[in-house]
Amino acid sequence: MPNIIKIFSGNAHRQLASEIACHLDLPLCEAEVKTFSDGEIFVEVKENVRGTDVFVIQPTCTPVNDHLMELVIMVDALRRASARRITAVVPYYGYARQDRKNAPRVPITAKVVAEMFMAVGVRRVLCMDLHAGQIQGFFNIPVDHLYAAPVVLGYIQENFDDVVMVSPDAGGVERTRAFAKRLNSGLAIIDKRRDKPNECEAMHVIGDVEGKTAILLDDMVDTAGTLCAGAKTLIANGAKEVHACCSHAVLSGPAIERITNSELKSLVVTNSIPLRGEALSCEKITVLSVSKLLANAINRIHNEDSVSSLFV
Repeated sequence: MPNIIKIFSGNAHRQLASEIACHLDLPLCEAEVKTFSDGEIFVEVKENVRGTDVFVIQPTCTPVNDHLMELVIMVDALRRASARRITAVVPYYGYARQDRKNAPRVPITAKVVAEMFMAVGVRRVLCMDLHAGQIQGFFNIPVDHLYAAPVVLGYIQENFDDVVMVSPDAGGVERTRAFAKRLNSGLAIIDKRRDKPNECEAMHVIGDVEGKTAILLDDMVDTAGTLCAGAKTLIANGAKEVHACCSHAVLSGPAIERITNSELKSLVVTNSIPLRGEALSCEKITVLSVSKLLANAINRIHNEDSVSSLFV
């Protein structure tokens, strides 16, 4: 079989797909992905993919259901066109927060999505900063889990001094501790109480932030309630200034208004999700590209090399 790699993209984030293809010195392959007037999605692959190693780049971001259906329909089209192997490159994995039963009679939707991927013919998944690491176990196929840490760490080292890394909740302590260790900095945790979904009340800070540049670290920013409340608490506890670093800029609902009016001096995100609407003009938001990181991982997968060695 020919050892040929082909890169395809749905409509979720064609700019990121183009950047990845550019790093790989490959063209972005042609496929028609459109929506009929009744909302049904149609896909037609315009190139021969028989016997090739295919990568489909599609973060399942807003509108999540449309982009998810685009991905699975495109994979089905590629499988029926005799692609040798199809890898779904999903920088942002939608439904990741529904990863367990936290109430009676609720679904584990992250598992449902994994089953959909496998059913249509995905044979490998490449994702980044999953909300819950156990999602890898929902798949019966290889899952390569990347971290935006190399990109974000470089930015922090170049732009901030005398920092303390802050976890906005107990669940993010492991991630934040890893950053603090790499930066040789202090670590703090915000004790918060969440009463309703997407709403939280920051309580107090565990750790020393007095006179330091506090950097809140999270995997995603959605409505920004957690980060903005955390920033207010950090300033009240003596932090010199507060910045936030998040891999995925979901930024739904009142997020931009909250960020604009908050104590946050800046919000650093990656381009795993394309910014849209008010987020494009928000002066506090800085976007870092993960296209080179994803391109390196794709190249290693294609050549059957170690992906984990990217983080050594």
